[in-house]
Amino acid sequence: MCRWVTYRGRRRFLEDLVTSPAHSLIEQSQCATEAKTATNGDGFGIAWYGERAEPGHYRDILPAWSDDNLRSLSRQIGSGLFLAHVRASTAGRTTRDNCHPFVHGRWSFMHNGQLGGFDSLERPLEARLSDTLYAERRGSTDSELLFLLALEFGLETDPKRAMEDALGYVLSQAAARSIRPLIRFTAAYSDGEALYCVRYATDRHAPTLYSSPMSAASADDGYCLVSEPFDEDISRWSEIPSGSFVRVGAKGLTISPFEPRQWDQAIAV
Repeated sequence: MCRWVTYRGRRRFLEDLVTSPAHSLIEQSQCATEAKTATNGDGFGIAWYGERAEPGHYRDILPAWSDDNLRSLSRQIGSGLFLAHVRASTAGRTTRDNCHPFVHGRWSFMHNGQLGGFDSLERPLEARLSDTLYAERRGSTDSELLFLLALEFGLETDPKRAMEDALGYVLSQAAARSIRPLIRFTAAYSDGEALYCVRYATDRHAPTLYSSPMSAASADDGYCLVSEPFDEDISRWSEIPSGSFVRVGAKGLTISPFEPRQWDQAIAV
């Protein structure tokens, strides 16, 4: 299972969250404490927003702990919104195209979890994409395909409903093929304005997700959402319940129910 951290708020250097804390994302790439595998060494990536609409994007197949470029970039890049990810692969080879975050236009997306029966579902799920979005598929992961499905279902206009519909479509295709509909899904995505996160599972084992304000004194300082806390002050972190959709915008953090609907089979194919 992968580990990730994302942030929206006042501009700060990436190193404040990615490399400097005692249990930073780089530390978690070697010794995660709330994942099935302690080591997340199958590549890493960051996406950050600055003065342009489209995010900056850097990924590599090296383990995060061994890449000096990542440490240097984290010291120099400042941003008010960024996503960072270290990968432990469950689907797809260790290639740069399979490393998170994925980007499309102004959108960025990263994921932790699994999609049961993906080998049998990949082809019908790809078939639901428009020719334009299908041509954007570069890797072979379930994560990238889920991101493209969300774009297909209207991510630009309704970030919550589009992701619910994407996962609902997966459930429908699994049911149509008598595949156990196993989804464990914790994701973060952004359009450069707001930050969105989802925690969801079809069983009781949703991947972990925590939130914390960067300052107890002012919500304007922003919020951080993580797979696992990166410091020893556990009291500052709140666990996000399974079945939740989180939005972090200019007015702070809100949580609402996340409820994928299984599509009617008459329109699911």
